[in-house]
Amino acid sequence: MSSLGTSKGVLEIAKFAVYVSVPIGLMYFYANNTKNLQKFMGNRQYVVYPPEAPRPPSPEELRERARESARKRNNQ
Repeated sequence: MSSLGTSKGVLEIAKFAVYVSVPIGLMYFYANNTKNLQKFMGNRQYVVYPPEAPRPPSPEELRERARESARKRNNQ
């Protein structure tokens, strides 16, 4: 730091303080005020599920269909 000089050193410290304090301040502002947090998070849908499709047939139904198709094949 001695090669930078005192004015540049103070400037670097000030910039670092701003870089660190701005995200912390914003997090404190949004996270501690629940109305702001709900307003900010409520406008976005993070999980969007697709519409529910028809259910697949049960195993019993599948076995019955297989038996019927086997009977048809044997009869022909």
